[in-house]
Amino acid sequence: MRRIALLILIVLVLPLWIANGQEIYRWVDEKGTVHFADDFTLVPEKYRDQIQKRKPPEEPSPSPARPPSRPEATAPTAESTPPKKDLWGRGEEWWRAKMKEWNEKLQNAQKNYDLIFSNLKQKEKELTDALFKPDSLKRKLKAEIKELEGKLKEREKERDEAKNMVENALPKQAADDNADPAWLKPKD
Repeated sequence: MRRIALLILIVLVLPLWIANGQEIYRWVDEKGTVHFADDFTLVPEKYRDQIQKRKPPEEPSPSPARPPSRPEATAPTAESTPPKKDLWGRGEEWWRAKMKEWNEKLQNAQKNYDLIFSNLKQKEKELTDALFKPDSLKRKLKAEIKELEGKLKEREKERDEAKNMVENALPKQAADDNADPAWLKPKD
């Protein structure tokens, strides 16, 4: 029984003992690829003159301990400071893009409103100048005015919605989502 236990012990310890004394060969080929081998005969002949022999360390050495960083001693940099985010993980870029989108909608809605308002005033002037024109022209102008008034109301709603988003809804949402209010202002 002792012989079997001794044999098992030798079988288990021998590979560790051999591996501990084993050298590792390192070389770099012409393409810059690094190769490793544990047998000298596996190294191609043309690289044998440049091989580096290494023995595995007796004990795995711990990685060198870094001194703890002291935030008060170093000034934060843009790379080291993580970007701020709101509660949903959205950052400054998202909020600026959202505000830009609604500002553009507001500008377009205002332009459309002004254009239709101008056309409406022009048609109303044509109607007042058509005092001695045929009734069919007056009816046509009145129908056009009524259509423009409907369009004007639609554009007014669009403008008011965009204005509300820019002035009230987005700032409230930013406050609720814990976003920096400066993100809603244009960059200088």
